[in-house]
Amino acid sequence: MTERLGVRKTYKLFIGGAFPRSESGRSYEVSGVDGRFLANAAMASRKDARDAVVAARKAFGGWAKATAYNRGQVLYRVAEMLEGRRAQFAAELAGAGSTAPESEVDAAIDRWVWYAGWSDKVTAVLGAVNPVAGPYFDFSVPEPTGVVAVLAPQRSALLGLVSVVAPVIATGNTCVVVASTDRPLPAITLAEVLATSDLPGGVVNLLTGFGAEIAPWLASHADINALDLTGADPALSAELERTAAGTVKRVLPAPAGEPDWTADPGLRRLAAFLETKTVWHPLGV
Repeated sequence: MTERLGVRKTYKLFIGGAFPRSESGRSYEVSGVDGRFLANAAMASRKDARDAVVAARKAFGGWAKATAYNRGQVLYRVAEMLEGRRAQFAAELAGAGSTAPESEVDAAIDRWVWYAGWSDKVTAVLGAVNPVAGPYFDFSVPEPTGVVAVLAPQRSALLGLVSVVAPVIATGNTCVVVASTDRPLPAITLAEVLATSDLPGGVVNLLTGFGAEIAPWLASHADINALDLTGADPALSAELERTAAGTVKRVLPAPAGEPDWTADPGLRRLAAFLETKTVWHPLGV
């Protein structure tokens, strides 16, 4: 009896709810910590980045107008789907060098649930009814910023990725995510989870490749409203901040060193890409 050859997985981009190859036709080799070949990942181009921005902008209106309760339900559904593929994620994380892959998958699932719970509470916590001396009410209400470009952490291929993506979409934003260059496989598998959950196409768009090549185009793109530079090295982060100033983008700068992704995330990332709208309303007689 001949030995069966396994079906090798093809890793693609995730744009607008679909899985296209890079328009450039380029790919690069992804290796494990032991140097063993794991897969060929698509190398996104400038055109792929533009397509991702178009998809994110198209999806923003509907996602921002969805009720916070509905967004929470969708994020919880993502956690459900991720739970069902726990073994696959653990295997990919082990190949990427994770010392406790099962624990990281569990933490990533719990992080989705955590942000799902906050989606319909963040407005009450960050909003306000302001005191005024007149016959009117004054409300401050947080609203999503728009389309956010996210440079995912380079080392934490799943938990770190979830920790930067989930708060962006929980508050009604859409995003274009540049995955870890050396450890992109869990990110593409996460995209498959998102595609089979209830998340509308275009809310999350994921690019694999080299951040130094893709990110400058995102930083200068006029239809990107904000940047999360968590996964950028200091030199690239400084360059992107200067570029983003040309279109007055909101920027979350790269942290000094790798964050502890297992720590309580708090509200910082939920508040990072929210704008405050103040409404004046006459007081009834």
